[in-house]
Amino acid sequence: MIRRLLLATAVTAAMLGSAHADTTLKLTEVITSPERTETLKGIVKGFEDANPGVHVEITSLPWGQAFEKFATMVSAGDTPDVVEMPDRWLSLYANNGALESLEPYLKTWDNTAGLNDRALEVGRYVKNTAYMLPYGFYLRAMFYNKKLFQQAGVTEPPKTLDEFREAAKKVSAIPGKSGYCLRGGPGGLNGWIMFGATTAGNNTFFKPDGTSTIADPDWVKGLAFLVDLYKNGYAPKDSVNWGFNEIVAGFYSGTCAMLDQDPDALIAIAERMKPDEFGVAPMPKGPSGKAFPTLGYAGWSMFANSKNKDLAWKLISTLDGPDGNIAWNKRTGALPIYKAAEKDPFYAGDQFRGWFAELSDKDVVPTIMPTYLKEFAFFADSLAVKTTQQALLGSLAPDAMAKQWAAYLTKAKKKQLAETK
Repeated sequence: MIRRLLLATAVTAAMLGSAHADTTLKLTEVITSPERTETLKGIVKGFEDANPGVHVEITSLPWGQAFEKFATMVSAGDTPDVVEMPDRWLSLYANNGALESLEPYLKTWDNTAGLNDRALEVGRYVKNTAYMLPYGFYLRAMFYNKKLFQQAGVTEPPKTLDEFREAAKKVSAIPGKSGYCLRGGPGGLNGWIMFGATTAGNNTFFKPDGTSTIADPDWVKGLAFLVDLYKNGYAPKDSVNWGFNEIVAGFYSGTCAMLDQDPDALIAIAERMKPDEFGVAPMPKGPSGKAFPTLGYAGWSMFANSKNKDLAWKLISTLDGPDGNIAWNKRTGALPIYKAAEKDPFYAGDQFRGWFAELSDKDVVPTIMPTYLKEFAFFADSLAVKTTQQALLGSLAPDAMAKQWAAYLTKAKKKQLAETK
């Protein structure tokens, strides 16, 4: 009897020990850079070591083609268990039933109480349901090259759009240098929205009836501001095609003196420039005395058709647990999701001063784009890229571009309003 009991116990233990044997989880990274991928691999290695028999297969998509490539993967049924979810994609995949609600997991997770309010708010941006657990926030601020400013006779970072234009003009007078690292290629929508809203003096995207405001005259002036900057030669000629890696390289190489970017750009810049060679200041303000830097976010989502949901959550909770999240954010530069992390010495240095100055200034209004619209992902990653490049190259007037945007966004918004009645 005892021998049979011991044998049964041994068999049960063996079964439990091999419960995850030869299990593969698929993880797709979409905001990809060499630094981010290496950091991700390190955190995942810790997860695999803690879960013998589990292997995480990482697919890293280049950000410039990530939207189309991932959509193709999904349509072909090649879905991951866990995906890095940008804010602009969340509504698209959450509303079509592709994502699993994380609410049941958050209810029992030890670390939920430590998340800051903004993390839970944006994670529940669609249907007030957590279809994503954010890993951090991306708030735009202005990097500036102190050496180029000194050469050009610019004494301080610009505080207004007029000062920004003048600084760009002075730096561009230096042979081989440009004032502004314009992001004319993939991911460039944030800049257009910031300059549009800052010129308009508000970040209201829609009127009560769902009509887009983006074709209103003051918004158009902001869009034209960027077009004129490029046409006047205050940005590099090839910046019409620049994405994230190109604008960051343009800044740290000294090609251009100003760059609006999130803290994630700080990683590559700080590795290649000395602390006294650059600074980070709040975004310049418009005629209203206000600035509207975009506030973006990204996180981890679980696909609803995952066959290993508990393990997938375990992976997400490892990536977004305090240790994994802080390690990730220190390498990617995102602002923290944990209340306690905000007191970390890493964020107390001068390099983060510009972002925290924005957060404490009542006249700087962080702007979340209308990513809740299912159609926003296509707008941001396809339509906006095509039309802004046309505008920069002179084949589409800023007001005509704004009308195209307004027509698309109005249709999407009115559809959303009708569905929520």
